[in-house]
Amino acid sequence: MSSSDSETGLGGNSISRERVLILDFGSQYAQLIARRVREQNVYCEIVRHDITPEQIARHEPQGLILSGGPNSVYEDGAPRCHPGIFEMGLPVLGICYGMQLMCEALGGKVENAPCREYGRARLTVDDAAGLFEGFPAQADVWMSHGDQVRQVSEVFESLAHTSTCPYAAVRHKTLPMYAFQFHPEVTHTPQGSVLLRNFVRDVCGCSGTWQLGDFARETIEQVRARVGNKRVICGLSGGVDSAVVAALLSQAIGDRLTCILVDNGLLRANEREAVVHEFSRHFRTDLRVIEAEKEFLDTLAGVVDPQEKRRRIGHQFIESFKSEATSIPDAHFLAQGTLYPDVIESGAAQDGPAATIKLHHNVGGLPEQLGFELIEPLRDLFKDEVRRLGEQLGLPPELVWRHPFPGPGLAVRCLGEVTRDKLVTLREADAIVVDEIRKAGLYRTTSQAFAVLLPVQSVGVMGDARTYENTVAIRSVDTDDFMTADWSHLPYELLATMSTRIINEVKGVNRVVYDISSKPPATIEWE
Repeated sequence: MSSSDSETGLGGNSISRERVLILDFGSQYAQLIARRVREQNVYCEIVRHDITPEQIARHEPQGLILSGGPNSVYEDGAPRCHPGIFEMGLPVLGICYGMQLMCEALGGKVENAPCREYGRARLTVDDAAGLFEGFPAQADVWMSHGDQVRQVSEVFESLAHTSTCPYAAVRHKTLPMYAFQFHPEVTHTPQGSVLLRNFVRDVCGCSGTWQLGDFARETIEQVRARVGNKRVICGLSGGVDSAVVAALLSQAIGDRLTCILVDNGLLRANEREAVVHEFSRHFRTDLRVIEAEKEFLDTLAGVVDPQEKRRRIGHQFIESFKSEATSIPDAHFLAQGTLYPDVIESGAAQDGPAATIKLHHNVGGLPEQLGFELIEPLRDLFKDEVRRLGEQLGLPPELVWRHPFPGPGLAVRCLGEVTRDKLVTLREADAIVVDEIRKAGLYRTTSQAFAVLLPVQSVGVMGDARTYENTVAIRSVDTDDFMTADWSHLPYELLATMSTRIINEVKGVNRVVYDISSKPPATIEWE
């Protein structure tokens, strides 16, 4: 059972006969590796980096993948795997830190690189057979490392190199062990899925029998068994995540589900009305709306630090939820649409060494006094998997394909102090961005598009008058998994239309800019 399975309380995936274990050394991309493996219809579980060979054997995996991580293998206290895993005869693939760990454990030498590589690099393949079958002779790959293998033992041979990394890929001469210094799992390595497919299918011998539909059936059965005759409360936000959770729960427990929407004053334009309409039309469930705008704005007054915003929103969310829950008989469980990017970026994924990027009120602020047991059935899934799951559950396209919205709402898109007036400005600008994206027919091809209100005022001229007003940033990204993302190359004409409309129609804005940062190094949200 993975750590996230045990936290959710839903158990492991018993019907997955083929599986690959990922040993997590603190990589922000550990679950992304799992997602790429799942694309090959092979089930994955993430386990602790220090799992023993005996524990591994109980999982009966077809192969192991050693993830990347932020440490240096030569540092005291750096996370290490049990040396016995290299003697089990299982196929092993090391990625970045995992490669360095494997090579050092088997006689190689790892040093701080004289030329660090962060970002795209040009890979040249020296041996196209086996793992690189079907991979281009030269291709762009994504590097993110300050250390590298400077010397391998005689049991390894090089498969590929870059201009600054002589051992960009290696293999063991006699055992089914391979390693990459680059990250094949991210979208910035366009052909990376070829390499992972070759590993799980050809090296590990997996035939590919796991399907997302199996996940849905098992999850429904597990929720039904766990909940019994008790009642579940589901927090709605209007996004696809909470909608899919509600759909799963509705099929699992029927009328023992109560959905609650907290109108915190931080929602998008017409968000509340859309949620009530969609859930009244598609779900037979008890839907309640909590009026809490004043409470949220009061608790955010004077706060500018983004982490403190999230903490306060999370606390107020809990208080608002608890006040309504006391009127619901038999309420025992709280269900949330937490996804893995939320989990890994909040540092809550495992007991392992993953770094915290952000606090998220869905996973970072639930105190013991909440009084509910937590159910997070989507905790191990990525956004694209959730959308496919929503389609399988029969949700309407307008729900399934709605752009994501952060748990703390517009508060993390209103930089600086959050006030009612600023939210009005931001909400109007955001509605224009989304409206124009839809009109251009790009809503389905862009992954997330929105406006950000910056705490920056600048000089402008409107009519014959000098102005000193606000700046709005437009953010639009394209991504498959939301762990990495590229900025959308929107047409200039579309950006011009957005800018003109925002400046003309939104009071208090005289400047519009477009964010062309990718993730990494930036994040999708500004706070």
